[in-house]
Amino acid sequence: MIEPDAQGTSLLLHGRWTLASLWDIDAALRAAHVPAAHLTIDGAGLEAVDTAGALALVQGLALRGADIGRTVNLQAHHAHIIDAVRGQNEAPAGVALPARYWVGRLGFAGAQLARLVRSDLDFAGRCMAAIAELAVHPGRARWKEFAAQLEHICIEALPVVALVAFLIGTVLAYLFGLQAEKYGASIFVVDAVAIGSARELAPILVAVIVAGRSGAAFTAQLGSMRLTEEIDALRTLALSPMQVLVVPRLLALVVSLPLLVFVGDLAAIGGAMAASAPLLDIPPQLFIERVHSQLALQHVAVGLGKAVVFGAAIAVIGCRAGMNVERDARSIGVATTSTVVRCIVAVILLDALFAVWLQSVGL
Repeated sequence: MIEPDAQGTSLLLHGRWTLASLWDIDAALRAAHVPAAHLTIDGAGLEAVDTAGALALVQGLALRGADIGRTVNLQAHHAHIIDAVRGQNEAPAGVALPARYWVGRLGFAGAQLARLVRSDLDFAGRCMAAIAELAVHPGRARWKEFAAQLEHICIEALPVVALVAFLIGTVLAYLFGLQAEKYGASIFVVDAVAIGSARELAPILVAVIVAGRSGAAFTAQLGSMRLTEEIDALRTLALSPMQVLVVPRLLALVVSLPLLVFVGDLAAIGGAMAASAPLLDIPPQLFIERVHSQLALQHVAVGLGKAVVFGAAIAVIGCRAGMNVERDARSIGVATTSTVVRCIVAVILLDALFAVWLQSVGL
């Protein structure tokens, strides 16, 4: 209840301000029409308060532009709870954080990033050791699991990859054509779309799709198996989780991504060809001849080579995140979201490194 007093405005607290009464507290604050001002909190009618009720009070006032100016008639332990919540919820006014605080935060973030990269590299090394062990003992290969992952990663992803690449090729042909047509250079749209798709567009586009589709699936699948202790059961049966779970997914993704990139190349060129005929007066026969004369094999090889590396990176990040989730359901969702972001960042970073390296070697 709001009442005027000699110091300004008072908010009278009544009843129990506890976790069980949060809905009633919110309704009471709405009905009180709290003004945007410094309020005096009068606790004469307050029976009980806990941290949840105190937080509801502090945040409810903050949402309405008000704050606690002073408190009166509060029991000592009630005042202590409210003051403790205010201290945790509100930053001290006029106090600037020292520069070493931000340096410390930056250093902590850098240490976390270094630890994450180190763990990914360590997991990649263990994957290579497992593949080397498989090369020595090929009878341990899980061909059924490999085939199942190949179907999920490659065959089931073909429609979405082809559709997205086709539409992107159409859009690129249209945008490039609008500019090239002004200078009578419409035919060069074929070169731009074909070479750009083969070297950059298709590998990145397909890798992002696979990262969101298969990378996240790897984390969710392995994380669920860890949560239900299936991975521990494999170890109990003297089976290697790396050989049974990780290696088939890694190999399937490394094999699938170049195939999907090749399909993306064809679909992007097909989309550009479909748009070039009505917009740029480039018939399909001339378009195909231009692609045949200008798209060198090295451009296609560069794109497919990138796809192999991108696939390995996505598989390592996704599987490592799944194998290291905490044993609770919430951590699976957090790890899955993190996997998608990290895979996309890793793909873009690797593509930038490829661009610098290929430029240095003249490819």
